Amino acid sequence: MLSPARNTWMTLPAVLGAAASLLITGTAVAAAAPARNSGPPPRYTVRQILSGTRLRHSFGPASTTRRRSAVLTAPDDITALGGDLFTAFQNGVGPQGQAAPDGNRDSTIVEFAPDGRPVRQWDIRGKCDGVTAELADHRLIATVNEDAHSSIYTITPGAPSGDQVQHYSYNVPLPSKGGTDAISVSRGLVLVSASAPGTTGAAAPQASYPAVYRVTFRRATHVASVHALFSDEAGATVANLGTAGRTVPLALTDPDSNAIVPLSAPRFARDLMLTSQGDKEQVYVQRAGTHRQRLLVLRLSQSVDDTAWATARSGRLYATDTDGDTVDLVTGQFPRGAVFVAVTPCDANGAPATCPAPPKFPANYLGVLNPWTGQIARVTLSGPALHPQGMAFAGVR
Repeated sequence: MLSPARNTWMTLPAVLGAAASLLITGTAVAAAAPARNSGPPPRYTVRQILSGTRLRHSFGPASTTRRRSAVLTAPDDITALGGDLFTAFQNGVGPQGQAAPDGNRDSTIVEFAPDGRPVRQWDIRGKCDGVTAELADHRLIATVNEDAHSSIYTITPGAPSGDQVQHYSYNVPLPSKGGTDAISVSRGLVLVSASAPGTTGAAAPQASYPAVYRVTFRRATHVASVHALFSDEAGATVANLGTAGRTVPLALTDPDSNAIVPLSAPRFARDLMLTSQGDKEQVYVQRAGTHRQRLLVLRLSQSVDDTAWATARSGRLYATDTDGDTVDLVTGQFPRGAVFVAVTPCDANGAPATCPAPPKFPANYLGVLNPWTGQIARVTLSGPALHPQGMAFAGVR
């Protein structure tokens, strides 16, 4: 069981009740002052509902009968579509698509019911770091290879079996000289994190690279075109309460997870959120892709991976545990609008080479984020130990 830090919980009703007004570069923004601990924290229960050790996939040359079989390992990103959930098991593939020690080069996307019952699965070539649902076309979009040699797939579960998986190459070598990671879809825009900037090619000192791409698909040619949304050196307005209003260059080194902030969120509703994991920052993009696009940066007290907003009190928080090869379900009463984060101390810039290294650099844990101050508190959990990576929240109807 994970132990909560003492006196670190900040109840969301108390935070929301302490409203203040903040002026950021001439625009009035509703904000809230941080509140002190105003009562015992909510308690949540963890239950493992899907294990990769009970699932298998086959790999090897399709033209031979000497294909190998292995269990699924290292689930990462997770999304929901059509009442089911989907997660990507990376199966030991390297960040540039290198083969796992057993020779496997494929990740596996698994569809499963809300109770964890497996439905079906698809293999795609490469290490899958990002998978999301595109509701308009009722399909999934998945990226592979976060550091280099990246490409992108679509998976349409309702299509004929031979047409469900479509592979796309990018139209140009990625200008970020790295790979791609998480995906979000907003107002028809497919937005992809440009991860690991400068990992290939000759990287000039302090070179500016795209942090997020807009991606369009050409089915006839199986080419995906990329266009930069903003750069990792772009100017952004500091959003932390107390220091807000200053414009600073981002200097991002680790664009990673992203998400569209739901309408019910207490702050940044409808914005694109990009986490720069190593830098302990979240960038919020207002009016993404328009001529009025604007960037805010929230500096965090810890490194985080995925973020999930509680959109209903009666809901379910799904989390992948990469180390345990499981998908876990977190249940309890969720304060509406609470911002949950997968805290990843060992992925912060400056983390020791040997990690976890408690107490300063523990293993991943579930946290709750104050969206005005950037402070993160550890969440009290009962049940199996949870070391979250990817997360998705689903309201219960």
